Amino acid sequence: MKNKFLKGRDFFDKVILEHPLITIFVFLAFILFFSYHARDFRIDASSETLLNENNKELEYYRTISKRYESKDFIVITYKPYSNNLFSRNVLNDIGKLRNELKKLKRVESVVTILDVPLIETAHSMNIKDLTKKIPTLESSDIDINLAKKEFKNSPLYRNLLVSPQLDATALQVIMKPNKRYIKLLNKRSELAKKMKKGVASEKDKAEYKKLKIAIRNCVDSINDLRHKDISKIRSIVKKYSDNAKLILGGVPLIADDLILFIKNDLKVFGVGVFIFMLFTLIISFGKIRWVILPMLCCAFAVVVMMGILGIFDWEVTVISSNFISLQLILTLSIAIHLIVRYEEFHSEDPTIPNRPLIKNTIEDKFLPCLYTTLTTIAGFSSLLLCELKPVRTFGWMMSVGLLVSLLLTFIFFPAQVMLLKKASPLKKKKVRFPLIAVLTRFVKGNEKKIIALSSVVIVLSVIGISTLKVENSFIDYFKHSTEIYRGLKFIDQKLGGTTPFDVILKFKEEAVEKEMRTQDNDDDLFEEFDNTEHNKPEYWFTNSKVDLIKKVHDYLNSLPHIGKVLSLKTLLKVVEKINNGKPLDNFELALLYKELPKKTKDMILKPYVSIEHNEAHIVARVKDSDKNLRRNELLNKIKYDFTHKLGLTKDMFNITGILVLYNNILQSLFKSQILTLGFTILLLMLMFLILFRSLKISLIAIFPNVLPVLFVLGFMGWANIHLDMMTITIAAITMGIAVDDTIHYIHRFEQEFNRSGNYLQAMFKCGETIAYAMFYTSLVITVGFSILVFSNFIPTIYFGLLTGLAMIVALIANITLLPALIIIFKPYGKEK
Repeated sequence: MKNKFLKGRDFFDKVILEHPLITIFVFLAFILFFSYHARDFRIDASSETLLNENNKELEYYRTISKRYESKDFIVITYKPYSNNLFSRNVLNDIGKLRNELKKLKRVESVVTILDVPLIETAHSMNIKDLTKKIPTLESSDIDINLAKKEFKNSPLYRNLLVSPQLDATALQVIMKPNKRYIKLLNKRSELAKKMKKGVASEKDKAEYKKLKIAIRNCVDSINDLRHKDISKIRSIVKKYSDNAKLILGGVPLIADDLILFIKNDLKVFGVGVFIFMLFTLIISFGKIRWVILPMLCCAFAVVVMMGILGIFDWEVTVISSNFISLQLILTLSIAIHLIVRYEEFHSEDPTIPNRPLIKNTIEDKFLPCLYTTLTTIAGFSSLLLCELKPVRTFGWMMSVGLLVSLLLTFIFFPAQVMLLKKASPLKKKKVRFPLIAVLTRFVKGNEKKIIALSSVVIVLSVIGISTLKVENSFIDYFKHSTEIYRGLKFIDQKLGGTTPFDVILKFKEEAVEKEMRTQDNDDDLFEEFDNTEHNKPEYWFTNSKVDLIKKVHDYLNSLPHIGKVLSLKTLLKVVEKINNGKPLDNFELALLYKELPKKTKDMILKPYVSIEHNEAHIVARVKDSDKNLRRNELLNKIKYDFTHKLGLTKDMFNITGILVLYNNILQSLFKSQILTLGFTILLLMLMFLILFRSLKISLIAIFPNVLPVLFVLGFMGWANIHLDMMTITIAAITMGIAVDDTIHYIHRFEQEFNRSGNYLQAMFKCGETIAYAMFYTSLVITVGFSILVFSNFIPTIYFGLLTGLAMIVALIANITLLPALIIIFKPYGKEK
């Protein structure tokens, strides 16, 4: 290793320092190349970015969504200021709003209280008459009072289209599906299955690559069109805001706003961190060169990284939206260490020429910076163990980004300094940050107390960690001032919940004819059908199936955390009211199915049964804002009760939907946290052994890095801050960054001890030198992460504050606990 380093040092001296102008020219050409590819830099906030393409749950959910024609829709909540929802003026406004929305090119339909069939309000009370045209609020002879009564009490519309108080309604704007995108997804899914089985040909593999590019371009087009559509919808809605309070909601809106949030965060974080770094460098060093050079290093690193993301098609998601901040911060920390060491050498011998001065700086700092980079990569690479694709991608992004920062800084910085005239050394400040000196002096004589206090902190942290949860309310991911939050909150509390899940009941083949004949049916009704053709779709509806659907529906409806439940029972409950409260028999069910108008059937029946697949579909929505909601417990309870209370076998039902996919993400986060933390500790321990070649020093080095991680996770537990898709990365990032200070401190401590032969003198010397570089970098990192509080995405805010807190704890641990352990255990032998 040493011989390779010496050869590398000679190469560096003869190439970069001897030909700095050529080096800068080649370097800028390199930057231009990646600047060109940075145009392919992409942002994706769709929910599917959080899942693996071959995820079985995702595939099944797609199948069910296609089978029951689940489409993207935007919800517009409409609450008139007059509170009289059924006044003629309000209904006219709703009609005008609907008609304007319908004119939009990519709007398929708009469902409002004006459009839905009013079965109970129909003048006729006979089931046969229901097969005729069913009235709506727009029917000329409709009785508004009866309609209000039906909306208020209807199991179909209450908490779905209207609030229980009848003071608000919802308009459902259904968007046309992108057929090309669906076709591309289906084709990719087929090829992915072939590749998984190992039967894909070279042609299939080539087509799969082309499909990925086509899907990416299609998604870009969809995102662009969706944004334009939402902008148009907002402009239309704004016209009606004088008479009613209108709020937009729905998955398309969330996806669109998340992309805007990410773009805004990238700008705010990048600019905010850039400005802060500028002031930090001015205050800390005061020389123009030590401001411009590090800033250029940071800017170049970000440009190159964006180019790499474009080349490798790595999309930026909500999880990796802070990568620019991280890249800037980590690049600057390397540059600061070079500046501090350069100025130290310069102060020791002001007469030394520029070239040997730079050479000495690079020789002294390259190995520590290399090892700190590798250990930070070890922290980020632990994210590759996570099951979530965007978390793994984030791990790859930052691992590559760190190598980019290291190489660019060690090439551009010395080459550029060579081209500058050597300036006078920095004047030592009489008043430096007193915290470092205070902490350093505190260690002397208090070593055992520091270790004892650290042990107490670790114990309390472990207790806090034991209470950590991964239960998160999606609604609480957004600030209360955002339209997303207000829309979700309104729908959650007034319109039956936000997060849906689907229950699929699968029926076994049964002797339909026998069941129908054994019942006492009306002869007239019996004669309506050809008795020999019981395989017709209408004969699928039997009492045994309906009873099972009702039983499952009622069970779900009884659960406290569930809002609206929709199924075949919802329709039947309405029909039974006009049947004198009596359940429909098999022939009445068959008649209802056969004779219902197609439009009505598609609206209130087709979404809940699939005769072709012999199954029923039940949709339930969870009240996401319920603070007592525990998703995993709820889903496990439902599965247990289905088999133990309702008597269903496991092959008779499936549970899928957004709630299930989201819960799976949360559970995988918890597993990943344990894996990443354990993996990072083991990997860092191994790297310490390679670096220091001493088990004692390696063990000493690991404790100041474990402490801040445990402290922050423990703090989250005590403060009831749950793990989420962002905070899951804190452990790996904290250890990866905090270890930089540990390596720099130990490297410098060993140098000072070899000179003085005294542990206390070495510690005080480190406190006067390397500790200040550690302070500067920690300050930049802490405040840099704190800028994330300006995000609209709550997990990003928590991530910034908690990572900043971890950096503060890491700095204190490396200035107090680390030297205390070194002094107590004396890993370098006896003092001279």
